[in-house]
Formats: sequence, C-alpha cells, structure tokens
Amino acid sequence: MNFLSDEKLRRELFPVCRNRIFFGHAGVTALPAFVADAVCDYTRQSSENQQEFDDVLRQVKEARQTCATFIGAQPEEIALLGPTSLGLSLFANGLPWREGGEVVCYHGDYPANVYPWMDLRRRGVVVRYLEPERPGEITPELVAAALTARTRLVALASCHFFTGYRIDVDAIGAILHERDVLFSLDAIQTLGAFPLDVGRAHIDFLSADAHKWMLGPLAIGIVYVERSRFELLRPTLLGAWNAISPNFNALDEIRFVPTAQRYEPGVLNIAGIFGMRAALEFFMKTGPDAIVRQIEPLGFEILGAREGANASSITTFRHSSASSATFFSALENAGVIASLRHDRAGKDYLRFSPHVYNTEAEIDTAVGVLEGSL
Repeated sequence: MNFLSDEKLRRELFPVCRNRIFFGHAGVTALPAFVADAVCDYTRQSSENQQEFDDVLRQVKEARQTCATFIGAQPEEIALLGPTSLGLSLFANGLPWREGGEVVCYHGDYPANVYPWMDLRRRGVVVRYLEPERPGEITPELVAAALTARTRLVALASCHFFTGYRIDVDAIGAILHERDVLFSLDAIQTLGAFPLDVGRAHIDFLSADAHKWMLGPLAIGIVYVERSRFELLRPTLLGAWNAISPNFNALDEIRFVPTAQRYEPGVLNIAGIFGMRAALEFFMKTGPDAIVRQIEPLGFEILGAREGANASSITTFRHSSASSATFFSALENAGVIASLRHDRAGKDYLRFSPHVYNTEAEIDTAVGVLEGSL
C-alpha cells in the first residue's frame, strides 16, 4: 500500500492517474498496469505458441484457487465465467422450479439481476418484488417479511448500483439459511472493495464479473456454486469441457465433471483469467466519506447511506437547481471520470466511485470542479 505515499509508484501501477482522476469503478474500471501486463504477456506468448501452451491449465487451476481464497470458498466451487449476467442466468435457468414456487428479488436492481428471475414467470414461478422505503435499502427485516412457505430462492445484489446502499449479506444469509431458502448474490458492486466470506453468509450462488471493483478485464469473473448444490443446479450450457467426453468423443449419456467446471461449457477466456488473477493477487497483498463531507455544503442531495455498515464506495448525488449533465461535462473536461445515471423517474445524478488508489487530493480537485460549475 506504499503507493499512496509515493505518487510516482501510484502512477506506474495505475496509469490512468497520469492524466485523469478516475472515479468510475462502479461502471467499468481502468486496468492497472499489472493487470494489463498479465493480459498482454499471455497474448504475446500466444502469438509464439498455441494459445493453450505449456502450463496454461496449471495457471488456470491456480486462478481458481486464488478466486476461492478471495471469497472464502473451495476451488472446486469456482467457475471462471463472465459477465455477471451469465452466472445469474445459469442460476435462474438451472434450478428445478415448480409451478407456484416463489422467487424474491428487487425490481429496482440492475437489470442483470432482474430479468433472469422475471423470465421464470414463463415456467409458472411467482416473482415477488421487495419494496424498500428508499431505493436499494434492502434490510434483513424487509427480506424476512417477504418470505412465505413457497419461497424457493432470494436473489439480491450486495450493493445497489445507483444509491450505493450495501446490504447486510451475513444477516440476510442467516435468515434464509434458517428458513431453508436458497440465496443468490450479485456481488459485482462489492467484490474488490469489501471482504466477503460465502460460507459465513450462507450463500448458495454468487456471480461477479471482474471489470468493476476487482480492477480486472471485461467478461471474466467469479461464479460460485456451493458444492452441495451441484446436483440441484443443472448446467444449461453444454460442451466438451463440462460434460465428460473421453478423447473428445461424446458418450451415450450426459455426465458432468464433479466440480464447478460443470458450468463452463467450452474454452475459457484465458487472457481475462490471467488478468483477473493478477488483480486479485494485488488485493490479497494489500471510502466515500471524504466526498460526502465536501459536496454536501454545496447544496447537493446525496443518496444512500453516508456512513456505517450500509455505506459503500459509491456516492450518488444531484444538485437541487443545476443539471447533473452540466456537472458531468465540466468534470469530463477537467479529466475527472465519473458516471451520469438516472433514477426510475428520469432525474439525472452524478455517481462517484473511487477505489483504494484514489487520493484525497483527487477528491479535492473533483469537488473544486463541481464548486466552480455552480
């Protein structure tokens, strides 16, 4: 972590810092140098060898172990797949639903964690939506009140993409475990920013692409299936990699490999895996409060929790009398990368999502741009 006190090292590790202030990690991250190097090194070697050269499979195995350690799982429970929506769709489509069974989710979540569950209506599943008082504020009490004798699964996001409200995953998981209800978690907005132990939280299924807080490439991520759920969750994408195929010959019946590899149908995104592994190893070697303190006096309305266990690295805000789009343009012209987002009513907001390598000086600069635009 000494890069925070060594600006030269910080800019070497995170090249985006050389010319920009990057507060866009809740969208798509800029790649650190060590992640880009891992991807480029593999790509270069693939121009000199076949793409599955020498020890590629060994390194893929090591990447599974890294991912498993990162979330408190076993490597046999990890599938190396992305994006997040792929894992969530595998969960929704692979379970043996019965007509009248219920799934509980939140209609205000990011669409990737809504549509797979909504689509189950075609199979006779009842989809029950949580209705929090404020956007994204999914509490354990709210979840418990929504459960019925027919609830089969609850699908939630670890943090709301818009307001930044971070749910109490452990408390909700304990409630669902006690009621024998399956728990599916979209963890893309917290993995890499906050620790998670899937065992302690009683999570059955988890999906998170690496391209946000994990500082990894696009279209590669962690898909976790708790080992005891392998037989319950049938793979819905089939190929030679996950169905046993001796010498690449099909058998007379489908038999899946005994690990979470059963959810990977074919060749893997090796370049992405190498990049993701480099990012996670960085975290294993090594907050928005300052933003809130500075922008609140300027007349900005701030969404979500500002401190405590439900606060995240996302700060979303708008001014009472000025357009967020105007501020967004001013930030962009000043080299500050943020996000422009809209609520369900169409109101525009700015979203700042800084990470571990961002500095107080960068926050000061961004707030100065906002203040100068009033």
